[in-house]
Amino acid sequence: MTSNEEILASVRKNASLGKRIARSKASYAMIAPYFFFFFLFTVLPVLTSIVLSFTYFNMLEAPTFIGWDNYIKLFLDDDIFIVSLKNTMILAVITGPTSYVLCLLFAWIINEFRGKLRAFLTLIFYAPSICGQAYMIWTIILSGDRYGYLNGFLLRWGFIDNAILWMKTEQYVLPALIVVQLWLSLGTGFLSFIAGLQTVDKSLYEAAAMDGVKNRWQELWYVTLPAMKPQLMFGAVMQITTSFTIADVSLFLAGNPSVNYAGATVVTHLMDYGQTRFEMGYASAIAVVLFLLMVGSNKLIQKLLRRVGE
Repeated sequence: MTSNEEILASVRKNASLGKRIARSKASYAMIAPYFFFFFLFTVLPVLTSIVLSFTYFNMLEAPTFIGWDNYIKLFLDDDIFIVSLKNTMILAVITGPTSYVLCLLFAWIINEFRGKLRAFLTLIFYAPSICGQAYMIWTIILSGDRYGYLNGFLLRWGFIDNAILWMKTEQYVLPALIVVQLWLSLGTGFLSFIAGLQTVDKSLYEAAAMDGVKNRWQELWYVTLPAMKPQLMFGAVMQITTSFTIADVSLFLAGNPSVNYAGATVVTHLMDYGQTRFEMGYASAIAVVLFLLMVGSNKLIQKLLRRVGE
């Protein structure tokens, strides 16, 4: 294609875009407030964090450009970050896929019920994720004295002779956090699966039966899941985001710092430097690494989900 032809093609493309915008100006006007606030509170902070990650910034002095020093320190000198990264990856690999499958499984089972019973079961499974006293419940269960529910049960039935300090013993901290996080994981993704299952066209099952689908598992794989791919994508994003940003459960149950940093995560490390030490440049570098991990994981999961039903 010659340069003149390229110019003409570009002009036509711009003219076509201008016409589409003119035809849909009402729609663009309606979504403009969302894009404004999305840019202001999401895109701009991310870009600012990336810029600050290459600086030394202590909130009192102007940022000073230091290049890659924060990242070099992060991966070569910060042993606590390496421990936090390892804990985060373990939590993400275990709780992310497991909670995703549990959300889908429980949603599929609950969807078989009708009316008030389905609504009641949905509330029962969803309640832990919004319960403000969830950590208090688990604090009582995992209490290190003989009055803690778990210790009381194990002592009563002779499994142990002395009460165990669950959240003060390094080997128990991470498994306990995994259990509690799974208990809290039936949240927004779970609700999106419930909604997605209820919108599947029932005629698709009849057509599938005529095409040779013989049981419920084949219906799930070839009909139900492909029909609710948007909800599957949304649920995957929510579960991945949640699994990589675990912090509150560690702070409430294990403390910060936890014993030998057994419960430390990338987010608790980020909070330490950002909210306690006010080393915002270094905290921004931690945030950027976490952001890249989450984006990479989301891309991988979305690629896998596109193959559902094939």
